[in-house]
Amino acid sequence: MKKHLNNAGTGTYRIRIIHGYHGGTRIRDGIWDEFCYGREPEVKRITMGENQRITELVLREF
Repeated sequence: MKKHLNNAGTGTYRIRIIHGYHGGTRIRDGIWDEFCYGREPEVKRITMGENQRITELVLREF
């Protein structure tokens, strides 16, 4: 994850992570723990995607 975050260029607005729902809750929770509350300055905010299986790291606003 951090590799993709570090390699994101200026044209990258969001990084979408597909982690699954029932089996992916630990992955989802780990993503939220790692990147929320200003822990990573490149990430402006974290949102749920189109469904509960997706988490999006917002790097820039549209």
